[in-house]
Amino acid sequence: MLDSRKISVLRELAQKYMSYATLPVQKEKREMWYSLNRLNMQKPMVLIDQIPWNELSRTDDFLTCVIKDDPYWNWVEFSLRSNIYKFEHMPVDRVFPPYILLPRPINNTGYGLPETKTVLGKDPDGVFSQSFEDGLKTDEDLERLHAPVITCDKAAEREIKETAEMIFEGIAPLKFQGLCMHLGLWDFISESKGVTACYYDLVDRPEFMHAIMEKLTVYTLEAIDQLNAINGFDASSTICHCSHTFCDDLQNDSEYATADKAWAFGLAQLFSSVSPEITEEFEVPYMQRIFKRFGAVYYGCCDRLDDRLDIIDKMPNIRKISCSPWSDRENFVANLPSKYIMSNKPNPAVLAGIGFDEQAAREDIRRTINAAKAHNVQLEIILKDISTVKEDPSRLWRWAEIAMEETSKL
Repeated sequence: MLDSRKISVLRELAQKYMSYATLPVQKEKREMWYSLNRLNMQKPMVLIDQIPWNELSRTDDFLTCVIKDDPYWNWVEFSLRSNIYKFEHMPVDRVFPPYILLPRPINNTGYGLPETKTVLGKDPDGVFSQSFEDGLKTDEDLERLHAPVITCDKAAEREIKETAEMIFEGIAPLKFQGLCMHLGLWDFISESKGVTACYYDLVDRPEFMHAIMEKLTVYTLEAIDQLNAINGFDASSTICHCSHTFCDDLQNDSEYATADKAWAFGLAQLFSSVSPEITEEFEVPYMQRIFKRFGAVYYGCCDRLDDRLDIIDKMPNIRKISCSPWSDRENFVANLPSKYIMSNKPNPAVLAGIGFDEQAAREDIRRTINAAKAHNVQLEIILKDISTVKEDPSRLWRWAEIAMEETSKL
């Protein structure tokens, strides 16, 4: 139950958040994202995401939540706190929607993939090392997989809405947030087999690996149908895989969406260590069937893709492609078809050293901008996967200032 003190905290946070979310700069940033996403970049856009909040919380009591015994409202409270913190310290080009997001209570039974990991070590911030057994070895293992069953708890949804209307009355509009679908099936497989076993079986048992992908593809298509039936896709957060999704052709004034009006993200990270031909054989034909169901797709994460952009181009509805720290950015821009946006990921290790080398950070950003400019490539820069800032959040703030200085020169 939310007592009067917790309700008061949520209201105060919402008031502060809305004072930022309704500033004129939000409209300016939103229009710049629309321009980038229609391939008419005004400037390279910058975002920061996947931040080590546990570490930052030790340096700033503002990030400590009052609501601890209710996971749902704890999420809402921390969402407000973290967005306020971002705006005050590292706003970059983030757009803060002028409403409170409420995740829909959507339940998903999953594919029945075995969990075979053993945690070997864990630090106070939740970063841990793992070991994986191969839980997908036999045809019998394969037969245990099943289509997800996806439902929305309508009673819980009504209760959430009623409670939120009571809390935020007179302060902020509300919008339910649906799902942004993770289509990285090879991530799921590698967590059930282990990466090493995947590599061996791609060589020694390719037909078995195709059988896994075929099952998961069929089941994913069934999951999309189920989500469509409950209008369960995200139309409110304006974010897909840490990137803003403002698009003229996917505008949706509703808080509910079907797949054809939604973004999703795909990736095959373990294929960074295999040939492009493996990507073409074991990823492309399956994603061709899945991606065509969506309005737009963000592709890639930490995988190297500069050596296989022609293969990625065979999958439909992709709009943004990740250029990770493991990609050769000059080769990436030289081979990126003009219909795509380069979603560059600076190496977060620059924040994790003994000291923060500002000049190295600046030169890295400048190198990316110059490469993109030389080939007239549409560019966004997303700093993410940040495991540590060595208890010094000012490194993040300063990186944000540097990135905005460099991207504003064009």
